[in-house]
Amino acid sequence: MRLDLTMNRSALLLLLLSSPAVFAQQGDGTDVQAGVHTFKPAKVDATPNRMQALKVPNGFQVRPLAQGLQNPRIIAVAPDGRIYVSRRDQGDVLLLEDQNEDGTLDSEPKVVFTRPGAHGLAVANGMLYVATVNDVYRAPIRPDGTLGPEERIISDLPDGGQHPNRTLAFGPDGMLYISVGSSCNACNETNPEHATLLRSSPDGKSRSIFASGLRNTIGFAWDPKTGELWGMDHGIDYLGDNEQPEELNRIQKGKQYGWPHIWGKGGENPQSTPPGQISKKQWAAMSEPMVLGYTAHAAPMQLVFYNGGQFPAAYRDDAFVTMRGSWNRKPASGYEVVRVRFENGKPVGFEPFLTGFLVDGGKAHIARPVGLAMTKGGALLVGDDANGVIYRVSYGAAPSTTVAPKTVPADVLAAQVQAGSGVPLALQRVGNVGKTDVRSSGFVSGQPLPPRFSAYHDDASPPLSWASAPNAKSYVLIMEDPDAADPKPFVHWVAYNIPATANGLPEGLPADPRLLKPAGMLQGKNSRGSIGYFGPKPPVGDPPHHYHFQLLALDALLDLKPGASRDEVLEAAKGHVIGGGEAIGTYQQTTPPLK
Repeated sequence: MRLDLTMNRSALLLLLLSSPAVFAQQGDGTDVQAGVHTFKPAKVDATPNRMQALKVPNGFQVRPLAQGLQNPRIIAVAPDGRIYVSRRDQGDVLLLEDQNEDGTLDSEPKVVFTRPGAHGLAVANGMLYVATVNDVYRAPIRPDGTLGPEERIISDLPDGGQHPNRTLAFGPDGMLYISVGSSCNACNETNPEHATLLRSSPDGKSRSIFASGLRNTIGFAWDPKTGELWGMDHGIDYLGDNEQPEELNRIQKGKQYGWPHIWGKGGENPQSTPPGQISKKQWAAMSEPMVLGYTAHAAPMQLVFYNGGQFPAAYRDDAFVTMRGSWNRKPASGYEVVRVRFENGKPVGFEPFLTGFLVDGGKAHIARPVGLAMTKGGALLVGDDANGVIYRVSYGAAPSTTVAPKTVPADVLAAQVQAGSGVPLALQRVGNVGKTDVRSSGFVSGQPLPPRFSAYHDDASPPLSWASAPNAKSYVLIMEDPDAADPKPFVHWVAYNIPATANGLPEGLPADPRLLKPAGMLQGKNSRGSIGYFGPKPPVGDPPHHYHFQLLALDALLDLKPGASRDEVLEAAKGHVIGGGEAIGTYQQTTPPLK
């Protein structure tokens, strides 16, 4: 179907700049015109009269808690009730206090942390965690709410690009979750950690990709009733005023959520071309559809499940989301706080909660809501990064009373992130098979791997060769580290449907499914959560780890989609293994890598 709409030259230029052509767009017959607007409602002052005109449901009240804060972004509330607010443009974190929950600050806001681009916040283990574009810091919280000496625990998050605003949260498993947006509007990323949700140890020493295909999921949280993880993802720009809807996703470990090629519930992005030989239908089959959609371009920000005791019981365990507001749509969408109603652990719809930030018939605004948090007493705090106001939404006339929030169940997440499967190395699992000699010109089996093959350095895969196995129809290659602590074994590489005519793989195959060498080979998911080769990365100071490059000769091709896991490959290979062999290299990192 052809949409007979128009795109102005400015929008087309922006589209080209925000969609880097890392890989060539192949002709596939696409013929779609998208009618787009660049419409930015003017900012006007948040006067008392305009703030008094804000709308909330009956029984609720909204009042400013703090004003003149310039660019407040993310809000985090400590267990003792102290409020921390990041200011990305000012490059700092503020401490606010309202200990008696009367809606008036006890003292002037105080700067407690300074770093350019400070954005994501989380409080856990008596510490405040702060994320910038590339780094995560933590600092102990003193009794007066100020911070002790800071420590940088992560220094190598992907560069920002179009979406530099990292957000943080601690899961029920005690691990730190980090949202990393895409570098572009819609492109095939070259860094597999872009457009993901990462899972890190609290000290930052190890991390993996929890979920991918998430364009920019700034707001995510765990349902306090069910323990399920939910997030709001930003839709693709330039698809039209009403596309793409903002996505509410149930986020699970190892799942992919469609971006940049598939959106919503099967919508296809006409701007993009999937990598290599993967079709959009294959990409859709690899991806999870959204659960609910919200008005396009509304720009969802922080997400909070309400588990306090101040609001009426009907609001408990529902979610709230700040919608910062559109620039790519007319009429404007967002500029509000919405409620996500849940029934029996499932979202059933969105409804307005705090509105009125758009004024003058939608031509202007007094706020762009970003931060969202629940106070110790059960009120909601809403941060505006336009006029620098933090609003407090309460219920009833009496001061808030403290109600201990429910503990989020940990069993759902624990089932997803449990340690290694306990299944032995691939060759041990398939048992005795005919011997196939595996060699590498990049290292001698049983000896150390050169640094260029490690993730600390070039992260290049080593060259491998083998003698052809009689009657083989395809080969499987699995690289594993049985010396890793978690998971065990750690899977570094899964490649399958390597054609029978191949007798090796070249050096430097990319950590990516899009360049298939030799033709027909597919690459699966490693324990980091990315697709393709992931070089050795043992903890600094560990004894040498052993890396097993294991080859299986099969009498069949495997009917598997790209991105299959090691266990899926081995299950599909059952009854088809006619030979096998391995080469083993070791690797040790004795000094910290250069930062």
